[in-house]
Amino acid sequence: MRIEFRKYQGTGNDFVIIDNRNGLYTQLDQAQIAHICNRRYGVGADGLMMLELKDGFDFQMKYYNADGKEGSMCGNGGRCIVKFAKDLNLIHDKTFFIAVDGPHDALFNAAGFIELKMKDVDGIEKRGNISILNTGSPHYIEPVSMLNEFDVESNGKAIRYNDEFKETGINVNFISLLKDGLHIRTYERGVEAETLSCGTGATAAALSVAVDHIAAQVIPVITKGGPLEIKFKKNDDGSFDNIWLCGPAEYVFNGTISL
Repeated sequence: MRIEFRKYQGTGNDFVIIDNRNGLYTQLDQAQIAHICNRRYGVGADGLMMLELKDGFDFQMKYYNADGKEGSMCGNGGRCIVKFAKDLNLIHDKTFFIAVDGPHDALFNAAGFIELKMKDVDGIEKRGNISILNTGSPHYIEPVSMLNEFDVESNGKAIRYNDEFKETGINVNFISLLKDGLHIRTYERGVEAETLSCGTGATAAALSVAVDHIAAQVIPVITKGGPLEIKFKKNDDGSFDNIWLCGPAEYVFNGTISL
């Protein structure tokens, strides 16, 4: 089987994207998807997405982690598949699509960045200085000092595989506050390593600090792969809505792979 693909990245979070509107690649199995994402033997990516048709929507986003398993919502991936859809001339300056966590709006702003509307968040579980919440994917947020020197791999893995989280997994984010925003590093489940950026993690981190530290409802987030911006409405009951993940999504290359 020969598969045509394009590769995109959003602040260094990279994805193989396949146009599956004809349904030819629906039967790809976990091992094949993991092979495509493998950085030594395949194309190499943090995840794989398929763009498919869905009644009532411009398209459907199917997301798979680098281990080949179908994943939860990916924010950077969502922006990248929106750029892919525009490059296919399926959409123009805005879109309405569906992913595993439900419908999403997205638009291209004046700077050319993509603004992706995320799911509402009912509340945040606080355990001391640790926050746990779901922004389409589950996230653990912990402030640390000297984030640049922090061992994200070993500490993130220890939390992701502890007795509480090992069965279903959780994305582990370590953050430090900046003057008007925050710096974040993320250990991602499914990739099982630190990635350059995590969109749902950046969203979760911004909401977590908005509760106690930052009054603004637009928060810049610095990832290893570049800057993102989170916009939201904070409600009196501790919930959040009108949440938007804003940042770049860029085409890298296209090709074919034989399986």
